[in-house]
Amino acid sequence: MNKIDYCSSNEDRKRPSKMVRIILIFFGTIFLAIGFIGIFLPLLPTTPLLLLTAACYARASDKFYKWLICNRIFGSYVKNYREEKGVAAKAKLFTILLLWTTILYSAFFVVTIVYIRILLIIIAIAVTVHILTIKTLKNESKR
Repeated sequence: MNKIDYCSSNEDRKRPSKMVRIILIFFGTIFLAIGFIGIFLPLLPTTPLLLLTAACYARASDKFYKWLICNRIFGSYVKNYREEKGVAAKAKLFTILLLWTTILYSAFFVVTIVYIRILLIIIAIAVTVHILTIKTLKNESKR
């Protein structure tokens, strides 16, 4: 597959009205903020939220879209997904460790109902299996 230049201009496509662009940028920014929080809280789905951000920004503003795609923190999430490369092994490990830390803490220090504790453990197992089934990036270099 050829490498896609996400940072190049896309001036030839038709833009929605100014009001629609403002709304798209607003919601894209909300999705971005929640996705950023999801980097640290494993129960929030970071990549889908960043993909929603990319979709909103792509329709509304080349400037915002290029910033997202070329951003050193967020860009790789969207690029790797679009190119079907996968997730870095370090990111998988960090996500699983953070997931289990927060789930176990919640299950044993926050929740008092046994059935909820069991449910949290089942969720953690399911999310771990899902993360492990995602393709692992072969080359983890930034660019």
